[in-house]
Amino acid sequence: MSNTIEVLSENQRKVGRRTVLRSSVAAAIAVPYFVPGRALGLDNVAPPSDRVTVGQIGVGNRGIGLFRSTFGLPNAQFVAISDCYKSKRDSVAAIAKATAYQDCRDLIARDDIDAVIIATPDHNHVPIGIAAARAGKDVFIEKPLGISIEDDLAMQKVIEETGQVFQYGTQQRSMPHCWKGCELVRQGKIGQIKSIELEAPDGGEGGSTVASPVPKDLDFDAWCGRSPMRPYTPDLCKQPGSYWVYSQSIGYLAGWGAHPLDIMVWASDVDTRGPICVEGTGTIPTEGLYDCVIHWDMKITMGDVVATFKPGADRTKFVGEDGWVQVARDAGRCMGSEPELNPRSNGKIDLTEDSLQVSTNHMADFIDSVQTRKQPVANIRDAVRGEVISQLCDIAVRTGEKITWDPKKRELVDPSDAAKAMLSRPLRGSWTL
Repeated sequence: MSNTIEVLSENQRKVGRRTVLRSSVAAAIAVPYFVPGRALGLDNVAPPSDRVTVGQIGVGNRGIGLFRSTFGLPNAQFVAISDCYKSKRDSVAAIAKATAYQDCRDLIARDDIDAVIIATPDHNHVPIGIAAARAGKDVFIEKPLGISIEDDLAMQKVIEETGQVFQYGTQQRSMPHCWKGCELVRQGKIGQIKSIELEAPDGGEGGSTVASPVPKDLDFDAWCGRSPMRPYTPDLCKQPGSYWVYSQSIGYLAGWGAHPLDIMVWASDVDTRGPICVEGTGTIPTEGLYDCVIHWDMKITMGDVVATFKPGADRTKFVGEDGWVQVARDAGRCMGSEPELNPRSNGKIDLTEDSLQVSTNHMADFIDSVQTRKQPVANIRDAVRGEVISQLCDIAVRTGEKITWDPKKRELVDPSDAAKAMLSRPLRGSWTL
């Protein structure tokens, strides 16, 4: 086996017949109504005994994309679908020939499900994920992980206690150009890291606050889940409200920030060098429905490395003593100070014993891990490391304080009462961590 990996440019990659047909179908038919590869006779489906049985909770927005990506895998079989919207769960369940559930806990209670994909709004990720892991299910959670540091640490604790497989929805780990950029940094090609620049898309203001009748199609109580009940408004349960309302999210600090922060964690481990000190500013809208932090300007000090985190297009730029590498989801925005440091270059990169895990299909990596019990490419430990930094940024802006985190003890250092109060969020009804 060769111990080099060649990262090809976009026009060099060969596109298979299945990929072309899927792309054509997806473009021609509105979500969630599409023709899966199996219906076109394009998949070599494994026998039932060799397939992972899957239940998915949440099939709107990002959820339908995850369903598509997983449904086409020959070693995965959907058997259950849950969503708070009846029309969504029924239509996707019909495509998958699976059972539809209004209450996700009924899906979790089934003993014939191996793995659960969770793509609900942010506030319900961790309570549902914990319930699934405790029920013996392997878990995929779309980013961000939770809505508090308590959420994040609780999810990690349960995964480690139960031994269930966990994959995080940081799909950039399965993109070859992102892998190569991170590998270049890890192999010391830019020398010692001096600074890091992070950017993620900004949030926004607005949203209707007018109380309205709950649509008959929606189980609003289930949608609110662990968070306090509140009046239904037209913009609350759809994009961008499902991402930008503080009772159920911390906005794009985590919702998009998860990606550049995860690249930082994966490539450098700078967050483990010493106390993490976070300070900065941001705007909290006071009118309209959306009230998550926007227009942030953060300084994150990790040992001897200082990172800046601001709104912008997704990117993570590592500046070293011998050059720099920029990693971004958009391959066209990947760059390097020298041609050999550009993640888009066609050159080969030598693998070492410490090289990063390779994945080229995020959902396939998860399903394969369920079967083999290997560690997926986006594990719970790294998920929490990046997620905690997002939460620290939110705490710093909302308290107006410099916040210090001990990554070894995993606790705030000399926190104020205001900062301590932000470590957790309320849990409604029977939901627990």
